Amino acid sequence: MSQAHSLYGRVVTDREDLSFARIDIDSAGVVTAVEPMEPAETGEPAEPGEPADASSAGPDSVESGPRRVLIVPGLVDLHNHGGARGAFPTGTEKECRAAANFHRSQGTTALLASFVSGTEDELARQLDVVHPLVADGTLAGVHLEGPFVNAAKCGAQSPDRVIDGDPAMLERLIEAGQGTVKQVTFAPETPHADGLIEVCARHGVIVSLGHTAADYETTLNVIDAACAAGATVTATHLFNAMTPLHHRAPGAAAALLGAARRGKVACEVIGDGVHLHDGMVDLAAAAAPEGTLLVTDAMEAAGMPDGSYRLGPLDVTVTGGVARLTTADGQPGAIAGGTSTLMQQLHRFASRHGYTAAVRAASTRPAGVLGLAEDRGIVVGQPADLAVVDVTDAARPEVTRVFAAGREFSRG
Repeated sequence: MSQAHSLYGRVVTDREDLSFARIDIDSAGVVTAVEPMEPAETGEPAEPGEPADASSAGPDSVESGPRRVLIVPGLVDLHNHGGARGAFPTGTEKECRAAANFHRSQGTTALLASFVSGTEDELARQLDVVHPLVADGTLAGVHLEGPFVNAAKCGAQSPDRVIDGDPAMLERLIEAGQGTVKQVTFAPETPHADGLIEVCARHGVIVSLGHTAADYETTLNVIDAACAAGATVTATHLFNAMTPLHHRAPGAAAALLGAARRGKVACEVIGDGVHLHDGMVDLAAAAAPEGTLLVTDAMEAAGMPDGSYRLGPLDVTVTGGVARLTTADGQPGAIAGGTSTLMQQLHRFASRHGYTAAVRAASTRPAGVLGLAEDRGIVVGQPADLAVVDVTDAARPEVTRVFAAGREFSRG
């Protein structure tokens, strides 16, 4: 039987920020209490997750005391291609499991495995590879990013794998995935977008719009059609792989952001400081505060040193933590996925917007898009789903413990 736990630190959810509290978790992994406390009440430290010297910790254990501890709900990443040299689009089951486990060790307790544009056979084979990981709860599902995108905005995807919208092919892939396909990215302007919407709505698959050069009106029409069909709609990494905002040609980005403001769309933003300037992330958050969420777009180099990697069939070079397509002339290629973790993005976003807003963007909001239980995370009576973070060094926060669905994640 598992042991019970008591965790101490600053506890932040999407609704409250407790400067110092105790979380009790019973032997079944269920949260039995979340109690605000004065640090002096803790007595002697019992286990990691409690300040190293509770008697000297101040009222805010993140801001004072020898060890500063932050506890947040488990994070949810809707767009992730891999990590720890494991690539969801092409890796073996073992490599994909290593990637998922790396991100879980960093506090991401629910994760969609994102593929890239491929042939039907390539995508079907990889769905078979990751199916066991979805079945056992390691992954929350699969995100097909393509192949029904605009080749002129394919970014780090292979143009020779991009095709026009094919609802029959999508239907076959969803059936081949046996319930694992949860989200599909396509360009609003692709032929047969209405058919793709119908297939997604019928199977409960999220419609994600991106890799597009569509104009404002076309994008709005597709959003409205998807909402009318009952589909959940998201924007695939807003601003990236889209026509830039222009005051006379607002394009897909403005249409998606405006629809997010009206509650029709949830907009992914990659808040790593590489894909987007922080000012653009803040613009999205200001325009649609309840419709903006953080994603990593991580690829196999996440958690790894600079060097040579791959994204789908393409070679990638990581320099200074930035992944770009490898080019023949050595010039910088297109950005090729991310190397950050969602926990790193949470801290970056929180530095400007506060932790409760960051938890909403990195946990609550993406969980809602996926249809996960509203009471997941740190809720009395529910399985613990949380991350304990040592933020003593604010520049290098370290995840020390993770609980997912009531079970503590073991790094071994």
